[in-house]
Amino acid sequence: MHRDGMPPVGVLICYEIIFPGAVVDPKDRPDWLLNITNDAWYGTFSGPYQHLLQTRVRAIEEGLPVIRSAGTGISAVIDSYGRVKKSLGLNEQGVIVSPLPVKRVAATLYSATGDGVFFILLALFYGLSFLAKQR
Repeated sequence: MHRDGMPPVGVLICYEIIFPGAVVDPKDRPDWLLNITNDAWYGTFSGPYQHLLQTRVRAIEEGLPVIRSAGTGISAVIDSYGRVKKSLGLNEQGVIVSPLPVKRVAATLYSATGDGVFFILLALFYGLSFLAKQR
């Protein structure tokens, strides 16, 4: 999404953030991601923490900061290396005041190639194990 006076943003609603390779349009790459969610149906078990962790992984994969606003759950400002810079705990009400972290200058390997690297490594290790078994 493009708005005057604001860096381009990719908006992800709730669970859209958990799908690797599907959170960013490679033809219109944003400078940051906004994840708006409500984790109420998780209760206070591990769900909200897993959802936050998956959000951090997307930041690392894409090299983009993420602002996560959770009506219930954990709200956070996450930098492009997956580090939580500021946060509000589970079911905690408040406002986070923080500068927007910057995106990585260079694209990450994952953002440039997607799952292709995984399949190349899988084929390589399969081939090596086949060769080792032949000896």
